[in-house]
Amino acid sequence: MSRKDHWEDVYQQKESNSVSWFQENPGLSLQLIKKTKIDFADNLIDVGGGASVLVDNLLRRGYQNISVLDISGVALQVSRERLTENTELAKKVDKVDWIVTDITQFKSHKTYKLWHDRAVFHFLTEQNDRDSYLEKLSQYVDSGGHVIIAAFAIGGPEKCSGLPIVQYDEAKIINELGTNFELVECFEEQHVTPWDSKQYFKYFRFVKN
Repeated sequence: MSRKDHWEDVYQQKESNSVSWFQENPGLSLQLIKKTKIDFADNLIDVGGGASVLVDNLLRRGYQNISVLDISGVALQVSRERLTENTELAKKVDKVDWIVTDITQFKSHKTYKLWHDRAVFHFLTEQNDRDSYLEKLSQYVDSGGHVIIAAFAIGGPEKCSGLPIVQYDEAKIINELGTNFELVECFEEQHVTPWDSKQYFKYFRFVKN
């Protein structure tokens, strides 16, 4: 099964709020995004945003130029329908740039002041896939822009959704991103899944030199 087929199958077989990574409140992501102090009109992208409710929260806070990228068109449709059914947010659905693609194949005519990724990078277990991801990161994040990556921490899960992952700490992710990005801060989060198991994430915020 291809990577795309795997994720389409996940979202066809499960409700979006029953997958292990679902968050009712993406609080730490929102805190870190606020700390970047980007303008509400700046371009930002949520990589692997899928059915996440981060986009709902960003729209409510006034961010105007949001892109949500996911390999699964089914997941993005879940988010579109959720927003459409919300009286407050329905009129903003078409202002979101919905991008169905594998991040390693991503192409864009835009650059971004903020790149947010919760639980995508750690699925890239092959070096060539990580290299492709990092090429996109360098190409599409503005100089002085911010990168927030949340990945499983050392000692966290070794697999997710039946797939192997790569765990990260500060030294390991700094080594991956290289000298073009400066680590500003990091936090650990104990994520509780919908069935009450615990997953340990590490959140890293970088600034592009």
